[in-house]
Amino acid sequence: MFFYLSFLRPPPSQALPSDSVSITPQVANDLRTELLDNAQDIYYAWCLPPAPHAKPNQLPAITKPQKLTTWRQGSAYKELSVPTPPGIREGQSCCLLLTTHAQGYPHLINLGSTDVGQRPYPVMSMPILFCSKNSKGKSPAYSEKQEHVERIYRIPLNSSEQVFMRVKEQTSFDLDKKVWDSGIGLSSWITTLANDDSIASSAGILARMKSAILSPERRSIIELGAGTGMVSLTLGALRSAKAPDDSLLTTDLASAMPLLEHNISNNASIFRSDASRPRALTLDWDEPLPPEVSSVQDGFDVIIMADVTYNTSAFPSLIRTVSDILRLRSSVPPSTPELRKTMLLLGYKERDPAERMLWEMMRDIGVRLEKVDERRGAGGDPVEIWIGTVA
Repeated sequence: MFFYLSFLRPPPSQALPSDSVSITPQVANDLRTELLDNAQDIYYAWCLPPAPHAKPNQLPAITKPQKLTTWRQGSAYKELSVPTPPGIREGQSCCLLLTTHAQGYPHLINLGSTDVGQRPYPVMSMPILFCSKNSKGKSPAYSEKQEHVERIYRIPLNSSEQVFMRVKEQTSFDLDKKVWDSGIGLSSWITTLANDDSIASSAGILARMKSAILSPERRSIIELGAGTGMVSLTLGALRSAKAPDDSLLTTDLASAMPLLEHNISNNASIFRSDASRPRALTLDWDEPLPPEVSSVQDGFDVIIMADVTYNTSAFPSLIRTVSDILRLRSSVPPSTPELRKTMLLLGYKERDPAERMLWEMMRDIGVRLEKVDERRGAGGDPVEIWIGTVA
C-alpha cells in the first residue's frame, strides 16, 4: 500500500501577498479511506515560476523546504497556516509543495526505483495568484478553494536521459480522477523493465512482454480504465525514445476524458513527436468496441489494465471487452505468423478477496495470468504485477 500527501482543505486560488495560506494536510491511502498510522514530518516549499528561457520538461525550482508540522491522526483535521513565498510580489503565482523530507529533490517521485512508495508521495497545488484584489474587485479572502493537485514523476529513459511527467488529479472523491496505487506500481515496473538490459537476452514471459511493450518496432497497445492516464503516459515516454510512430490508445469513460486529455497535452514535451503521444478515447465496457478500436489493423499487441478490479459487478462487462479485443488479433490470417497473440499486463492491489474471481473469468476466455513481480509501499497489500498470455 502507498500513502499520499494531499490537501483535506485545499489552498485558495488567490491570496494576499502579505498574508499566509491556510491548508489542512492529509496523509492517507489512494482512496483517502485509511490514514497513515505513524507520525509523519511534513515540509513545505514553494515551486517558483519557470525562468523565461527554461527548457521544456525542465524540473521546476523550489524554495528550501521548511518543516510545517508533525502530522498525526489525532490532529488530522487541524488547519495550518503556511507563510507566503519570500519576496513574493503583486501578481506573481507560486505552487505550494508538501513533502516528507527536505533533501535532494523532495518534489519528485522516482518511477525508476524499485523502492517507490516507501514514504508518502509529495503533492503540489495548482498556482496560487498573490494579489490584493481578484478580477471581481474582491479580497482574495473570498477566493475559491482549488480543485486539483499535481504530482511530478521522474522517468529515466536510459542511463543518461530522463523526463519529468506531471499528472494532475482532482481533489474531489471522483475515483476516475485520482492516481491509484496500481497506476504508480505498474508504471514503476514498466520503467525498471525498460532499463533492465538483462531481460532482453533472456527467454520466457518477461522477455516476451518487454518485446511487446518496449520493442523499437511499431506496436499497437490499448489501456482500459486509464483514469488520469499515467500508465500510458509513462509507457508512451519510454516508447517515444525508441519508436516514434505507435498506436497507443488510453481509454476510459466519457467523464474521465477532460482530465485524461489535459494530462496528455500537458506532458507533450516528454514525447519525441506528436505521433508517439497516447490518444485518449472513450470506451465503455457496457458498449460495443468503438470503431477506433475495432478497426485497428491486425489487432493489439498488449492490453494494459491497472486497478480495474474495484467493482466486481463490472467484471462481466470487462471480460466481454477484453474478449472482443483479443478476437481482433485471433482473426488475423495464419499467413502472418510474425503477429503473436495479444498479451495482457495487469497491475493489481487486493481490496476485496472476491476480486480474485477475475482470474477464473480470464481463464474462461483462454487467458492465463502469471504473477511476475510486485511493488511494496509503506505497508499493507503490495501492487502485484501480472502478465496474461492467450492459449
